[in-house]
Amino acid sequence: MTDLTRRSLLKALSAGAIASSSLSVAAKAFAVSREKELNILCWEGYNSADVLDPYRKLRSATVHAESATNSPTMVNKLRAGETKVWDLINVDNPWAREFMYPNNLILPLPIEEFAPYFDKMLPFFKYPFDWSMSTDGTKLLGMVQRFGTNNFVVNTDKISRKTAEEQGWKLWADDSLKDRYAINIADDWNVCHMFAIAGIDPYREHTKEEMELYTKTCKRIFANAKFVGDIAAVNQALVTGDIDVYLSGGTYTSSLARADGYDNIRAISPNKDAYMWIEITSLVNNPELSPLAMDFLKYVQEPEVAHTVAFAEGTFNPVAQMANPECFKLFTKEELDIIQYDSLEEDLTKCRADDIIPNYDEAHEIMVEAKRVKG
Repeated sequence: MTDLTRRSLLKALSAGAIASSSLSVAAKAFAVSREKELNILCWEGYNSADVLDPYRKLRSATVHAESATNSPTMVNKLRAGETKVWDLINVDNPWAREFMYPNNLILPLPIEEFAPYFDKMLPFFKYPFDWSMSTDGTKLLGMVQRFGTNNFVVNTDKISRKTAEEQGWKLWADDSLKDRYAINIADDWNVCHMFAIAGIDPYREHTKEEMELYTKTCKRIFANAKFVGDIAAVNQALVTGDIDVYLSGGTYTSSLARADGYDNIRAISPNKDAYMWIEITSLVNNPELSPLAMDFLKYVQEPEVAHTVAFAEGTFNPVAQMANPECFKLFTKEELDIIQYDSLEEDLTKCRADDIIPNYDEAHEIMVEAKRVKG
């Protein structure tokens, strides 16, 4: 990562770090014996009782899990001093390699113990998987589990899968979709997708001219949207036919509608400039790291637990462990359909993994202003 990128990232994180400058009340309450205590900072799903209760019983352990809505918020907790609280952190793929390890917030895993688990993952994630490793390729920084596409979602009765994949972000090239789409509130992904619609690579430094084009794109896309809402609202509008398509969204957002039987709701990975997220779970650099931390990382790799994680409460997602026949056989035909298993391999070949947007602060402010004007 360049010095300029690091400065931009630190600026993007600074507001959250100030807000997290003292340990939360909940975190202070976690002070029990470290031998039988485990504290996990994670995305939704890992905090599900279906995942945690069996482990609590198995190890007679006290396990606390806290979820957040974005990776920077969780990373900020560690930056603000909560490395003394948490044992595991589960965030999107760029943060371990690009920020947390270089800033001494996480610890590498013993390769001899954990590399063999990658042999039972989908080929895309085979060891040494780039996003699990340090930039020099010598340290294993975390384990892979859930992943998924994140682009846009269509009602295939209105826009065919073939058309959506071929046209991709060009669907929004003019005003023909005006009032026929919605925007799912997902700040970092909204920024990424506004760059994509503008035909600009989101994951590099941008010129003044590119930012001007990005600004025009944000204003137009928000102005032409029927509404801006959460996952439930955009899925409902797609199901009822009030809209034909929404962004930002992928397998995890469409899974909610598909689980209710609406298989005409489909996450699309464009043939060009498609994106995906991958979760990496890492050991926090806690001075009193729980001995259960590495044990839990192994626990969630087990076939039954991996399947439970895939279909934990909240959204539903594919998991890397599906390559293991013992895990795959646990997925029903309906569950495979919900997570669009039919196109999973193809999507993996088309999608680019999430990364850090260097000038995120500036781009985010522009996007938020466009959303504010939309109202």
